[in-house]
Amino acid sequence: MLLYQRKNGGWPKHFQGDRKVDYKRVLSADELKELQSGYDAGIDATIDNEATTKEIKYLVKAYKTYRNEAYLKAATKGIDYLLKAQYANGGWPQFYPDFSSYRSQITYNDNAMINVVTVLEDIVAGKNDFDVIDRAYVAKCNDAIKKAIDCVLKTQVIQNGKLTVWCAQYNAKTLVPEMARKFELASLSGSESVAIVRFLMRQPNPSKEIIAAVTSAVEWFKKVKITGYAVKDVPEPQEASGKDRVLVKDSNSVIWARFYNLDTNEPIFVGRDSQPKKTLAEIENERRVGYAYYVTNPAKLINEEYPKWAAEKVNKVKSK
Repeated sequence: MLLYQRKNGGWPKHFQGDRKVDYKRVLSADELKELQSGYDAGIDATIDNEATTKEIKYLVKAYKTYRNEAYLKAATKGIDYLLKAQYANGGWPQFYPDFSSYRSQITYNDNAMINVVTVLEDIVAGKNDFDVIDRAYVAKCNDAIKKAIDCVLKTQVIQNGKLTVWCAQYNAKTLVPEMARKFELASLSGSESVAIVRFLMRQPNPSKEIIAAVTSAVEWFKKVKITGYAVKDVPEPQEASGKDRVLVKDSNSVIWARFYNLDTNEPIFVGRDSQPKKTLAEIENERRVGYAYYVTNPAKLINEEYPKWAAEKVNKVKSK
């Protein structure tokens, strides 16, 4: 893990093309040389797929166990990377310093930005082993969190004057929702928006703006839920994948689409041709079975977490 860290403090998610980083894999002398050749530029450092945040969390835990100063130094360097990578408007790019293509976008996709602020919150609170980090970082992390909250509030999509939820990625300068990969159009996210709401709900003294953002998002989730259907993987020998993913009737199931049209709130399903379809069955099998187009994670948020939060936070504000 220490060998993979870049000079700028970040970590890559891939090595040798699209091969996922595997810390259990022994590197040959040539592979080690290849890995080290990217050390100075650090162009592959990223927060995507939990890269960098995952390593920081692992290293602070390892330091508490073994008291190896190299672990703490690397974790601290990683935190410096996160703080440096933040935009002035409070968002984080998917990659830093590589701003090519969609890598420069403010990225909520796969909870990238929320993973970062969660680490910063743990540093401030001194929990989850982050009490080993120099307390001089608390003020820096608090400032970064405040900026992140401002970014989150500014990027919440408004439909006809009403707050909804969030897109998975935004233009870093204009804060306008944008397309990322070919099958990730600018759209309302039924998945990433859950982690964003939870982040806002964690704030100890939520402002009226935060309360409005959370309440509106939960109302949106309730409005667009899909009842009476579930997603099921079934064998399909005629497909190269050997399986298919279909929608089946289930009276006990509640699901949400991963993507919703920005204007109409209609679920959209997009394959590698970047053309939005109305049903999962209309896109290619490779994407159908290789990507989560339906999710269930909003259920716990709206049924359990939000009511508890609202009773404590919203009612307290109203009583003032």
